[in-house]
Amino acid sequence: MPRTASPSRRSRLFRCAAAFAVLVALAGYVAVQYVSGHKGSPRCTVGPADGGEGRTYELSPEMAANAATVSAVGTTRGMPERAVTIALATALQESALRNIDYGDRDSLGLFQQRPSQDWGTPEQIMDPVYASGEFYKHLAEVPGYSRLPLTEAAQRVQKSGFPQAYAKHEPDATLLSAALTGRAPASLTCSLPTETASGPGDATEVRADLVRAFGKDVLPATGTAGSSAGGTVSVPVGAAAKADGDASRRGWELAHWAVARAGTLRIDEVSYAGQVWTADTGWRTERKESGTTAVRMRLAQ
Repeated sequence: MPRTASPSRRSRLFRCAAAFAVLVALAGYVAVQYVSGHKGSPRCTVGPADGGEGRTYELSPEMAANAATVSAVGTTRGMPERAVTIALATALQESALRNIDYGDRDSLGLFQQRPSQDWGTPEQIMDPVYASGEFYKHLAEVPGYSRLPLTEAAQRVQKSGFPQAYAKHEPDATLLSAALTGRAPASLTCSLPTETASGPGDATEVRADLVRAFGKDVLPATGTAGSSAGGTVSVPVGAAAKADGDASRRGWELAHWAVARAGTLRIDEVSYAGQVWTADTGWRTERKESGTTAVRMRLAQ
């Protein structure tokens, strides 16, 4: 007679088969999450231009949009790139560059500023432009802040219970500030899948956002940026720059601002200096060299 498996052996085999099925299902889930998280979800990357080798940093479109505002407010106030780096590292530590409405005690916003400590009203602090301006105002009052270690400069402003925590964000903040202040051309890109779009872009909204971040001088003397019937906003570069080098840096500052805020403002394409960015391809070189007198933004239709 053929031997049959004992009940205990059958039980072990069943448990092994069940465990194997669970592992296969788990592996499949992890693979799906990896693919969806790295292939389909919105994300921004800052690093070397033209696919070159070097350090990169990945962040969410929300973080990039807030970082662009922090940088724009700083340069508009005449603050150097080092100040922008300090501000970005501080916001990375305090809120992960998210405009959150909670925190320790009554702390709020990007920099976790406290109404009870005279940083402003809750409504003001929750405005990234206002909050950034307050940070820079206090930073400018720190003697020799640009020569201080980043942790010390940030701590003079924030008075945090964990001052050394700012240091770990300095490399990422340095990459971000180089791109957002325009020193590193075509080094910030965002991937924004079409399913994240929330309607057509609004040229009036784009112009208003530009003015809030950069001040009224970012637009021509007439008070409006060129806008075509096709939904394109053109921002002149030369008016805000005194030399060719300044113009190039200013142009890339505006271009990277537009890319970082593309998801918020529903911008489909940004072009400057022969380079074109789109949400699905990133930066690419145009066949025909374009001028450097304006940054052009084509809005979603």
